[in-house]
Amino acid sequence: MEHPFSQPKGEAPEIRISKLSRPKRTTDVVATLQHMQKVAGAKNFAVFRILGQGLPSARRLACTLSSWASETEKTARTLVETHGETLMAHLETSMLPVVWEGDDANSFIAEELASFALRLPPSQLPYAGIAFPVRLGSSGNGFVVLTGDFLRIDTDLVLDMHMRAGQIMVDLLAADEKRMQPAEALNDREIACLQMAGDGCISESIAEKLGLSVHTVNAYLGTATTKLDAVNRVQAIAKAIRLGYIR
Repeated sequence: MEHPFSQPKGEAPEIRISKLSRPKRTTDVVATLQHMQKVAGAKNFAVFRILGQGLPSARRLACTLSSWASETEKTARTLVETHGETLMAHLETSMLPVVWEGDDANSFIAEELASFALRLPPSQLPYAGIAFPVRLGSSGNGFVVLTGDFLRIDTDLVLDMHMRAGQIMVDLLAADEKRMQPAEALNDREIACLQMAGDGCISESIAEKLGLSVHTVNAYLGTATTKLDAVNRVQAIAKAIRLGYIR
């Protein structure tokens, strides 16, 4: 009898490293996730990202994209409550996929994958799952998750899918950064005023150094704040730093 996780004979994995493409839009990311879901025989996909920075107590795992539809909040909360702490700790120390079995003891991983994944205690959730960890730096970290009753995954397919998961997280992070970009680019005067304000200069000092009136300096800072979609000057300076306008 064929193991539910083995790749059917005569069929090559549909996802190949050599043909890895880069999605550019959220719809492309979803299409890639749906493709992975189909290849693995999964019922659903989800993307969990680490929100917050600093101490572990200040961070949390949140579902930012899934196919659970109206069940997203409930299903994501149950998964995080069950495995969230383990997943976050695992992300700090290892890039091995994390797997778990559902109510059916035969619902998950082939023995050949045992050395390529962290296996969690079985039957804690009604479905089997595999979570691919991705670390991109200070932001964009998290997991791409596939869940279902039976998952058809072998070693080669796991490696290919992990590559896909990494690219998905890169694209989602790029989409976040694109949304942060101001609708209109800052001009040189606005950047100069923001830089000096960030250095601690008051409007009068900026005006004197740039040979402008205080009214004009405040106008530049105001338009820069508007372009950056910031609520005040302090937030505008912080956002300008993140976007690389100033240091």
